[in-house]
Amino acid sequence: MEFSLHLQEMIVFFSFISAIIFLYVTINTTRRDKRRGRNPPEPAGAWPIVGHLPALGSNQLLHRKLGAMADNYGKVFLIRLGIHRTLVISSWEAAKECFTTNDKAFSTRPKFLAVKLMGYDHFMLGFAPYGSYWRDVRKLATVELLSNHRLELLKHVRNMETNSFIKELYAECVKNGGLVAVQMKERFGDLAMNIIVRMIAGKRYLGTDDTSGDEEESSRFQKALGEFFPLVGLFLVSDTIPFLGWLDVVNGYVSKMKKVAKELDYVLGNWVDEHRQRRFNQNISEEEQDFIHVMLSAMDDGKISAKDADTVVKANCLNLILVSNTVVDMSEGSGLTVPKTTPLEVILTPRLPSMLYDVNKQEE
Repeated sequence: MEFSLHLQEMIVFFSFISAIIFLYVTINTTRRDKRRGRNPPEPAGAWPIVGHLPALGSNQLLHRKLGAMADNYGKVFLIRLGIHRTLVISSWEAAKECFTTNDKAFSTRPKFLAVKLMGYDHFMLGFAPYGSYWRDVRKLATVELLSNHRLELLKHVRNMETNSFIKELYAECVKNGGLVAVQMKERFGDLAMNIIVRMIAGKRYLGTDDTSGDEEESSRFQKALGEFFPLVGLFLVSDTIPFLGWLDVVNGYVSKMKKVAKELDYVLGNWVDEHRQRRFNQNISEEEQDFIHVMLSAMDDGKISAKDADTVVKANCLNLILVSNTVVDMSEGSGLTVPKTTPLEVILTPRLPSMLYDVNKQEE
C-alpha cells in the first residue's frame, strides 16, 4: 500500500516537472520564431554555453575572421559570445543607424570584470551604464572640463610642457655631442601624460621642476598604469560565461587586478585629499582650477547624481588619464594592441650653434 502511494507521488512529481519543461521549451520556441523575422542572421555552429567562442579562437586574426563572416552573412549579423548575443556591424550605414538614429538603445556599455575591479565599479564615464549618472558626468565633461573656455584657461599648461619637452630634447642632444637617436613614441607619450596630469591634478607625471609630484608617488602610478593596460585587455571567462567566473580567481587575474586597483586608488586618493585641503585653506581662482577642483565643485553643488564624491572624482580622473595614455598602433596582431617591432626614432641635430639656443646668454 505504502509503495503504491510513493509510486503515485513520484508519477505526479515527474509529470509536473515534465509539464514545466514542455511549457518552457514551447514558449521559448514561439518567441524565437516570432523574433526570427526581425533578427539579423546568425552564423551556424554555435556551441551550447560558449556560443561562437571556439570559432573566434582560431589562428586567424579576429578582425579577419569577422570580415569573412560579414562576407557570408552580410554587413549586420549576430554572434554569441558565451551567453551574450552580440551584434556585429561592418558598414557606416549600420553604424549610423545604431549610434545616431537609435543611439539611446546602444548608449549603455556592457559590464566587464576588469572595469568593475580597477575602474571603480563602472563609475568611469567611458564604461558607465546609461542613466542619470552617465548624463550628469557627460554634461560636466562637455560643458565644464573639456569646454573651449576651460581649455583656454589651461593653455599655459600646454605651452609650458611643450617648452620643457623641447628643452629636454635639446639638452640631451648637446650632452651627447650634438647627435643622438631618440624614440619619439615614448617621448610624445610622456609629453601627453605630463600635460593631461597637470590639467587634471596640477602636477607633472614626470619631471624634476616645481610642478612635479612626489617621486615615489609618480613611480607607483607609472607602474600601476603599466600593469593596468595588459589586464584590462585580457579575455576573462566571467565576461562571457558568468557562472564560470571562479576560473578567473584560480588563474590569479582577480588578485592582480585588485592589487593594481589599490595602487591607482592610493595615488588618485592623495590627489583628491590634497585638493580638498587646498580648497579648505584658500580660495581658488578660476584660472588656478584644474579638473579635480571643477569636479569637486560640481559635487558640492549637487550637479552629479552620486553620493560618493571621492569615487566619482577618482574614477573620472582615471578615465581621462587612460584616454591620454592610449597609444595608436596600426600593426596587425591577435591581441587588442601589439608593440612596434621597430619604434620610431628621430636623429636630433641642432641647425645652429649652441649659444643661439641659450636665452640667458642672449639677454646678457
